[in-house]
Amino acid sequence: MKEIYLAGGCFWGVEEYFSRINGVVDTQVGYANGTVPNPSYEEVCTGTTGHAETTYIKYDENTITLQRLLERFWRVIDPTSFNKQGNDIGSQYRTGIYYTNGEDLLIIGKSLEGVESKYNKPIVTEILPLKSFYDAEEYHQDYLKKNPGGYCHIDMSI
Repeated sequence: MKEIYLAGGCFWGVEEYFSRINGVVDTQVGYANGTVPNPSYEEVCTGTTGHAETTYIKYDENTITLQRLLERFWRVIDPTSFNKQGNDIGSQYRTGIYYTNGEDLLIIGKSLEGVESKYNKPIVTEILPLKSFYDAEEYHQDYLKKNPGGYCHIDMSI
């Protein structure tokens, strides 16, 4: 099993979208790469902790590759939008790819190259090693499964 951490705006939709993909065996939402240990949702929403709402994705590399996951990721975000996805605005809603295995950086880089030509504006999606990840509160986990009518900026059909 491998893992990757993806930030694509509100983590509710990102988690739900990726949980539906064959080969994804686990997802968890949380707060990545900030400066405050174990922040609360309320703290993250102030924009002062440096965290991004992020989805941990554990996947079976024999069923789906990181390249394919990233293709799906690029489809559901606007990588040129700085600190904003859908109606969500703030640094916690920035886009990012956070990796734990240095070997993944080559795959991520090639994926980024393939996306850059599709946009006239610069890509602002962060690509960084994961420094920290704290699970979000339980009510955020599988939020859209628990609340099917909840807000989501992602089109689940693509």
